[in-house]
Amino acid sequence: MMFWRSVVGKLWFTILLLVSVVLIILTILLLQYFERFHTDHAESELMNHANLIVSLLEEEGADETALAMSRTISENYSTEALIIFDEDQFWYSSEDGDHDLPIYIFYEDELLSRVIEEGETVATESDYTFPVSGEQISQEMMVVGLPVEFAAGEEGALFLYQPLDVVEEASNQTKNIIYLSAGIAIILTTVFAFFLTTRITAPLRKMRKASLEVAKGNFDTKVPILTNDEIGLLAIAFNRMARALNTNLNALNQEKEQLSRILSSMADGVITLDRDGSVMVTNPPANEFIGAWLYEQGYEIEESGQLPEELQELFEKVVTEEREQMGEVDVQGRSWVLLMTPLYDQEHVRGAVAVLRDMTEERLHDKLRKDFIANVSHELRTPISMLQGYSEAIIDDIAGSEEEKKELAQIIYDESLRMGRLVNELLDLARMEAGHIQLNTEPLDLEDFSERMIRKFQGVAKDHAVSLNGDINKIDKHVYADSDRVEQILTNLIDNAIRHTPENGTVTLRAEPFHNGVKLEVEDTGAGIPEEDLPFVFERFYKADKARTRGRSGTGLGLAIVKNIVDAHNGKVSAHSILGEGTTFSVFLPYGSPEK
Repeated sequence: MMFWRSVVGKLWFTILLLVSVVLIILTILLLQYFERFHTDHAESELMNHANLIVSLLEEEGADETALAMSRTISENYSTEALIIFDEDQFWYSSEDGDHDLPIYIFYEDELLSRVIEEGETVATESDYTFPVSGEQISQEMMVVGLPVEFAAGEEGALFLYQPLDVVEEASNQTKNIIYLSAGIAIILTTVFAFFLTTRITAPLRKMRKASLEVAKGNFDTKVPILTNDEIGLLAIAFNRMARALNTNLNALNQEKEQLSRILSSMADGVITLDRDGSVMVTNPPANEFIGAWLYEQGYEIEESGQLPEELQELFEKVVTEEREQMGEVDVQGRSWVLLMTPLYDQEHVRGAVAVLRDMTEERLHDKLRKDFIANVSHELRTPISMLQGYSEAIIDDIAGSEEEKKELAQIIYDESLRMGRLVNELLDLARMEAGHIQLNTEPLDLEDFSERMIRKFQGVAKDHAVSLNGDINKIDKHVYADSDRVEQILTNLIDNAIRHTPENGTVTLRAEPFHNGVKLEVEDTGAGIPEEDLPFVFERFYKADKARTRGRSGTGLGLAIVKNIVDAHNGKVSAHSILGEGTTFSVFLPYGSPEK
């Protein structure tokens, strides 16, 4: 079947069919021509012999000499002769008479009888039946009849006849020659057709092989140009096409790479959706948005591929109304503004592209700036008021005994230490934010370091009736970091987790290696952080509800310091929380390289 589907098979079959049709028509015409030719030739010869005998009879008369010569002529040319003198006298040239036509046939046959009755010259081929040795036989005969006027003035007729076997034998030989010639022509045509089609299809097979290579991306493949005909021009066009495809593909790859770099470097999130609302392309800010939303949903629909409800509604409006839509969604306390635009496939909407901008910082920036002075004033007012009050009590001798004076002096000392810590942390934070933080990086085994941090806080955890656990994976590669600063990070996070976790709660420190760094997580089962407070957790002076700190009031600068230390290590810190279930702080530190 593959042969008949190929170009070779189709061309061979077409050429062979065309030649066969021509040969068949030519053979039929030649057979008819030669059959007519042999018949006419035999009839002409028979007529010439008859005329010769008639001339002899008319000149010599019907004597023995003339009859003997007539017999000789008829025998030499394989014919039989019949001379009719009258109804009762006739003469056959054959001596045995086995195959002589009976005399009555010449009188009864409508055409032959005209020679005798009307003196016409007749030539015919017909099938005659006559008895031979008691049996009726049928034989095709060619008969020529001529009227004869004998030398004595008598009138008669001469019939010269012979079987058509001789004519058929010549015709059969001619047919065999024609059939043989036709067969040889078909064989030669087949060979020629295969030779021609092979010459034509060989370059086509090379082009097919080259096209498969081009389909695999090998655009350097070239088809050899062997001829200057249409196939050679096709090879030239194919090579030009391959070069054009290579150029266009390189241009597309460059544009794709450029677009990918632009998307990766954009501060805004970008999500491309198809007609069904499935996510096709995202960039890092969009992944962050989707990750926060999945965390908020408890990762229940991560595998379903669904979008946030607000984003899905916006997408349906874009597809239905075919125009740009805007919306806003709050995820994990952060406010995202969405701008979704339809994508067209000629005239129909084939999807949409959504641009997400985190407006939380812009909206809270002014508030934080205003709250900073209020927070500093609030943090300093309480210890200053206490210092002022207890100092007046000592000056006014309200504390009568030495023990009371010492107690008041101890309170004044503690509050002054608290003010000192506050000022020092503010100065550290200011230096960090100004980029003046000093890091003494060294190879740090975070696996052993994490286990040491768990042992360090076991006592504090027991004092607060909290279970401190470790989920430390095998970390084969060291991180180049400042161990003191990393300890400061984990100290802040673990201490906060223990202080904000109720009794019989659990705090877990996880360490997990990745291909480009190590991820540390501190997860607690505390009351969690309200969604509206999540954007503030890494800002200065953010503090949890005093009811959850068990009387230990911090400065509210710990997480801000953590963020600045992580940023100095080119890492990333984030917080996820579900109110009433717990909070997870994640710190990612890249492996980096030793400073030179």
